Amino acid sequence: MEDRVFKLGELAQFDANAPQKVMVYQSDKTLGAMWCLEPGQEVFLHQHPNADDVWICLEGESGQYFAGEGQVVEIQKGMAILAKAGQTHGMRNTGNDRFVFIGIAGPVPVETVKL
Repeated sequence: MEDRVFKLGELAQFDANAPQKVMVYQSDKTLGAMWCLEPGQEVFLHQHPNADDVWICLEGESGQYFAGEGQVVEIQKGMAILAKAGQTHGMRNTGNDRFVFIGIAGPVPVETVKL
């Protein structure tokens, strides 16, 4: 069961210099990664031409999700966000506390294009 059950609280890693991406799993169809951001850190604006990317916010009270074309959406724990294949996305932790979300993307391999 070790490859099916994940203790997310034990996986979180933070670095004052850069957001941290921790791989949770990868199957032949999807992958899951945990993003851990200190206040002020951000996930670069990007897109996945070949894959959908769902973000599930686990921790954090104040973030800005960049939905492309200048659109910004306020996000916080308890929210889920979908970027369909080819849709631009990224985010910044605008709060005073840490922000953590899980990204589930597929199909794999997931191509990432920085913008």
